[in-house]
Amino acid sequence: MAVTDSQNPLLGEDTCGSLLNKLQEIWDEVGESDEERDKMLLQIEQECLDVYKRKVEQAAKSRARLLQSLSDAKIELCNLLSALGEKSFAGMPEKTSGTIKEQLAAIAPTLEKLWQQKDERVKEFSDVQSQIEKICGEIAGDLSPSDQTGPPAVDESNLSLKKLDEFQSQLQELQKEKSERLHKVHEFVSTVHDLCSVLGMDFLSTVTEVHPSLDDSTTVNSKSISNGTLARLANTVSTLNEEKQKRLHRLQELASQLVDLWNLMDTPPEERSLFDHVTCNMSTSVDEVTVPGALALDLIEQAEVEVERLDQLKASRMKEIAFKKQAELEEIFAHIEPTELLADMDNQISKAKEEALSRKEILDKVEKWMSACEEESWLEDYNRDENRYNASRGAHLNLKRAEKARILVNKIPALVDTLVAKTRAWEEAHDMSFAYDGVPLLAMLDEYAMLRHEREEEKRRMRDQKKYQEQQNTEQDSPFGTKPSPARPVGSKKVVGPRANGGANGTPNRRLSLNAHQNGTRSTSKDAKRDRQSAPLNYVSISKEDAASHVSGSEPVPASP
Repeated sequence: MAVTDSQNPLLGEDTCGSLLNKLQEIWDEVGESDEERDKMLLQIEQECLDVYKRKVEQAAKSRARLLQSLSDAKIELCNLLSALGEKSFAGMPEKTSGTIKEQLAAIAPTLEKLWQQKDERVKEFSDVQSQIEKICGEIAGDLSPSDQTGPPAVDESNLSLKKLDEFQSQLQELQKEKSERLHKVHEFVSTVHDLCSVLGMDFLSTVTEVHPSLDDSTTVNSKSISNGTLARLANTVSTLNEEKQKRLHRLQELASQLVDLWNLMDTPPEERSLFDHVTCNMSTSVDEVTVPGALALDLIEQAEVEVERLDQLKASRMKEIAFKKQAELEEIFAHIEPTELLADMDNQISKAKEEALSRKEILDKVEKWMSACEEESWLEDYNRDENRYNASRGAHLNLKRAEKARILVNKIPALVDTLVAKTRAWEEAHDMSFAYDGVPLLAMLDEYAMLRHEREEEKRRMRDQKKYQEQQNTEQDSPFGTKPSPARPVGSKKVVGPRANGGANGTPNRRLSLNAHQNGTRSTSKDAKRDRQSAPLNYVSISKEDAASHVSGSEPVPASP
């Protein structure tokens, strides 16, 4: 090792050479041997080598870390460019030569800019995807705030402008669809409002029943635009339109009846004017009725009450009206010979008698049909009476009536078929519907036939069920050798289905309004509906076998014919 005696002028400290000289002086003064001196110098030299080695190792490790950092920076640069969909970047370093630190220093600003651009791109993707999810949720019917579920997950491996444009295009389509749906919702709500106004219904309760968000107090963007809401709104509009059509038809019927009654009784104009809001829509189409409350239920009920009142008034004044019309007729035909007037009246009377005669045969058969239905109802009650064969007073009379009733009931199907054929022939000949107490007779007969068929099906089902139960009971009792008692056969109790008769005791109500028609009165639609409900609905006759099954084998009662 070279030893110098001079000091380092830059550091102002002792150098290795000066220190070695001091060490030599100390050895000379001490009298250290040459061997010890050589040994100590070798030791110093070895320690110096160890220090250099450590420094070299540290420098190598530092270089390796810098190279790894440079490699990571280059990889990160490529990944960012790939994620952003960029092939190059404006701030990319042109030179890749120089020291490692120089290269790191050159690439660091580029990485910083790319990281900033990536953060901005992620925010753009997140905003677009959040709006897409929100609109999709609204279309699906989910109006819950999106912040409750957190921001959407963004795929940071693909943040290219092309992908962003795809999301933005999707968002624009959804925004367009949302706008169209909001427009449809607005149209539906407006239509519901107009219909509720005309029908006198509560608009708010009607529209919020479809969806609470359709209240006018809510903002436009908060309104439900889902498929379910649109379908329910369309259904509501359809239902309200049907109700509007139904009410208008009813109101026009009432208006026509009012005008006829007014004309018949010469009602003064001031009294007629009280119902101008009813008669003004006599020939109006559904779309033309737009006045608020024009088809309200209370208005229709008011017109119904007035028609009923006028009907009752007409019935009480029928004779007065007839004389008045006769006086008018005489006044009109004042210049005609009385014989001509009488001849005309005789002609009208002749036509009325002819029509009454053409209806007589059918009406007689209707009376027979109703009487048979009454007997059928009585027979049902009689067959359900378990004490009917007791030796009570009048029991033999009831037994004879039951035998006659069975014969009469068995003729009902043929009687109904004859009635249907004759009624249809009459309607074809007169080109009008044959009504009985204001109800089409064919409709009554069709309803009767349908109910009779249903009743027979019910009886058949109950018989099958009873047979099944008897079979089950037999199978359960057979291991013990038991048999049904011959004195009371299994299933001897008659199972009777629900009553289908008009009256409380099974007897169909007679149509009391028939006499009113004969007196020239006019039944309202309510009377017709009430009469339709009181039509003979009893349609099942108990067979002789079923009736005989009620009789115990030990009772000495003759078999029914």
